[in-house]
Amino acid sequence: MLRLALIQHAVDVDRESTIARVEGLVESAAADGANLICLPEVFYAPFAMTELGYEFFDVAEPVPGPVTERMAALAAHLGVVMVVPVYEHAARGVYYNSAAVIDADGHLLGLYRKQHIPLSPIFYEKLYFKPGNLGYPVFDTAVGKVGVYICHDRHYPEGARILALGGADVILIPVATPTASLSSAVFELEIQAHAVFNEVFVAAVNRVGQEGKYTYYGRSLICAPDGRVMTQAGDQEEIVAAELDLTQIDERRLKWQFYRDRRPTTYGPIAEEAP
Repeated sequence: MLRLALIQHAVDVDRESTIARVEGLVESAAADGANLICLPEVFYAPFAMTELGYEFFDVAEPVPGPVTERMAALAAHLGVVMVVPVYEHAARGVYYNSAAVIDADGHLLGLYRKQHIPLSPIFYEKLYFKPGNLGYPVFDTAVGKVGVYICHDRHYPEGARILALGGADVILIPVATPTASLSSAVFELEIQAHAVFNEVFVAAVNRVGQEGKYTYYGRSLICAPDGRVMTQAGDQEEIVAAELDLTQIDERRLKWQFYRDRRPTTYGPIAEEAP
């Protein structure tokens, strides 16, 4: 049985204190039986992409790098699979919003790089991130097949469908979304919809607490393949966990044959650039 845990936590200005607290939460989740653990978007640093400035580039690091190597050692020690979102410095002047997927033996399976990069009065992410260039990989982990989407990606159904077509058992969505965001009103609805339309488990993990002028609302949740909310957090630091029975995916797909009745040859316009 796959037991998923989402680590919903606050972020301190001091990186070391944040990482140390997250390590403790991961250890608690593993002690409670979790074997797949997901952290929020850029989990170790304040989400400064809500401001304009160059100083936040100092938060970025390569992958493998200090943060992912530290989490890999923790994953191997605990025997758990981890999704570790970081600000990736890929090359000189090239930065991505990424998530490293680490197997239960500490091996780095690979990266997902956020595809959809927003620009709005709240989020200035186009200054900080290049759009992802690794497609929509599905990672064959020790506990199941895992796909990753990151924050703003969740507003786009296309990538989630690709992950489901790629065989994902669960789609994990690390986010950093404050109450001031327009998406606050539809957060749960979007996660449930991805689960319903793709007939897989879908989970999203947000941060909590005050960072600058924004408050992060948490509300991390895990949804079943029928869209049912299995468990959900409030607005405080906590671990959100649930047992995922992967046979529910097959049961759902037998009852509602979305994959049989797809008409991909009619979907050409969806891949065309809009005027």
